[in-house]
Amino acid sequence: HVRELSRGFRRTTNNRMELMACIAALQALKKSSHVTLFSDSRYVVDSLNKGWAQRWRLNGWKSGEKKIVENADLWRLLLDEIARHDVQLIWVKGHGGKVENERCDELAQAAARAENLAVDAGYEDNLNLSLF
Repeated sequence: HVRELSRGFRRTTNNRMELMACIAALQALKKSSHVTLFSDSRYVVDSLNKGWAQRWRLNGWKSGEKKIVENADLWRLLLDEIARHDVQLIWVKGHGGKVENERCDELAQAAARAENLAVDAGYEDNLNLSLF
């Protein structure tokens, strides 16, 4: 069984899209599951596998340097989803010829080109606040 999910946003960042992809995949599961989650994002995989994201949460979404962690809204959602499942995260090289990863890239490119892109409020709200 294969289920493909994709969605584009009008203004966001690559890191936010990598996080959203993981969140959407885990949210699509109806019950607690054993999951092997592959990602070509070192940002996502290392932050989770090395325990950084869990420490950010414990530190009130501040880094070890006491700086506010970017994308805390999505890290919170992802950590909540991971807590529902038994998740193993594996990094794969992007554009390395892995069929599933290449398919994900195709879906992402098509979603980014779609009309009527959704609003990433977490990004745009923070962007608007930084203008003041």
